[in-house]
Amino acid sequence: MKEACGVVAVYSPGQQASRAAFFGIHALQHRGQESAGIASSAGKNIQVKTQMGLVTQAFQEKDLTDLDGYIALGHTRYSTTGSSNIDNAQPFISKSDSVEIALGHNGNLINAVELRDELLDLDVHFQSSADSEIIAHLISHAPASSWSERIAYAMRKLNGAYSLGIMTKEEIIGVRDPLGVRPLCIGTLDDGWVIASESCALDHLGAEFVREVLPGEAVLINEEGLKSIYQKPNYDQVLGSCIFEQIYFSRPDSLLNGDLVYTSRMNMGAQLAKDFPVDADVVIGVPDSATAAAVGYSQQSGIPFSEGLVKNRYVGRTFIFPDQRLRELGVRRKFNLLPQILKDKKVIVVDDSIVRGTTTPHIVDLLRKGGAKEIHLRICAPPIISPCHFGVDMAKKSELIASNMSVEEITEHLKVDSLGFLSNDGLLKSISGERNQYCMGCFTGNYPIPIQLEMDKLVLES
Repeated sequence: MKEACGVVAVYSPGQQASRAAFFGIHALQHRGQESAGIASSAGKNIQVKTQMGLVTQAFQEKDLTDLDGYIALGHTRYSTTGSSNIDNAQPFISKSDSVEIALGHNGNLINAVELRDELLDLDVHFQSSADSEIIAHLISHAPASSWSERIAYAMRKLNGAYSLGIMTKEEIIGVRDPLGVRPLCIGTLDDGWVIASESCALDHLGAEFVREVLPGEAVLINEEGLKSIYQKPNYDQVLGSCIFEQIYFSRPDSLLNGDLVYTSRMNMGAQLAKDFPVDADVVIGVPDSATAAAVGYSQQSGIPFSEGLVKNRYVGRTFIFPDQRLRELGVRRKFNLLPQILKDKKVIVVDDSIVRGTTTPHIVDLLRKGGAKEIHLRICAPPIISPCHFGVDMAKKSELIASNMSVEEITEHLKVDSLGFLSNDGLLKSISGERNQYCMGCFTGNYPIPIQLEMDKLVLES
């Protein structure tokens, strides 16, 4: 499973905004590791640099010096539409007769093919196979004279998930789709403003969290300050915030829907302890996303918590790797065992999710080799039975182990002594908000809007 992209937009008069954007997307590195890019402006023109790889690999000191200006837009990517190559790295630049913009996108469009065909009919030229470029061209070529009109036009056309950072020569704009699928928040600096995918990026910049961008809202920041320029009416009150942001994608030190993600994950672990108690000696979490949940399980059950696995944090998340061979290699490189903690122990292992079922067997094998007497696996997500179409690259039902096996069959397949998945109701008890606030399509097969049953991430490849 792979999630796409982190976005940071900075408006900071008197400062070099590209450096702030650099540190912002570095804080969001967990959201994508394929490529990184920064655009900047000093009020006259937009310049951009993109590169494959991690943020620290993509930019040297000279690059940041050259990216001068008080406005900047940063992006770190994992591909959900379009292959992993430099042509698809963001931000994208789009020019029309009336405007020039840079755009960074987190999410995934359902109707990308139709929109691309419409733009081709208008003689718009594409440089990439990413749906994000479609959004950039759609906004810059909109038949409108104001930013509120351009955003309104785009929202009428776009179908799917999109949290956007947009930069002109003189201002930044943040846009969140009407479903509110992907997060986007606003913060203040001493001398300006920041828009970011997660609040942890604000913390790294010393910015103060103000609020989240509302579903269907566009905010504009310029020399006059911040103002909301558009709010799409949601007559049906349909929302679809991705619940996996709480379980896995977001950093534990981020705020989502007013809650600290770390606390939500502790609640998930505590709920698992209530639903699936077991006699055991120690609780461990699969680092890093399940650590908080393991602490919650330990506190609720009274069973001691300990680190049993050590993560090589320089490997990165295994789901980031673009093919199965590399993914499996990454798993083998990713974890090391503390056998002294686990030898001859009955071990409860808390993990965030099971998607394909390719990572977990390697972990179980490590624990067995380390001398664990029993392994009881507890999962913070319900069984994933359906693909995601809103910015998570798991578009084939055949890839999902829970869509093809029962819990009993998965238990046998993983060679664990017991297995417990958090229920849909248990998950919702662990976080703020109502059921209709979240997209839980990957657990239920029911999506907030109609979708295609299968999608191809390379559909826009020419």
